[in-house]
Amino acid sequence: MPLVPELYVSDVQKSLAFYVDVLGFAIEWQRPEEGFAAIRLEDCCFMLEQHNSLEEASREELSSGDWITAKLEYPFGRGINFEITLTDIEQIYTNLKAISYPIKLDLYQTQYQVNDQVVTVQQFLVMDPDGYLLRFAQELNWTQKR
Repeated sequence: MPLVPELYVSDVQKSLAFYVDVLGFAIEWQRPEEGFAAIRLEDCCFMLEQHNSLEEASREELSSGDWITAKLEYPFGRGINFEITLTDIEQIYTNLKAISYPIKLDLYQTQYQVNDQVVTVQQFLVMDPDGYLLRFAQELNWTQKR
């Protein structure tokens, strides 16, 4: 995969329950003893890495100049949303509604101009347990711009 975001999470089991049990991702591989998992849904992949003490991890890694670039605090991933384009998003939306999971922006259709074409997209937004914003999208059709 050319790009696989690695997300720091506060509880990898809670994250896996959300991503696998609710959203339908599959675990590709994991290192449970390290609180690490790689997950996939269609062509979309994430790696999840647990930090048991986010305050301590932030302080240690910030001072060493390694992986963490700022203090980790909820909501994680501020300023980014991950667009997850799938062939059918309605089952995921239904699963979330069935467990009364908070939807950030309900399912709707919109159009975007892409060069000389217009794509109609169905999408919705949801935040994962650590506050990462996920935009599930499904392309419905492409038309020539008028």
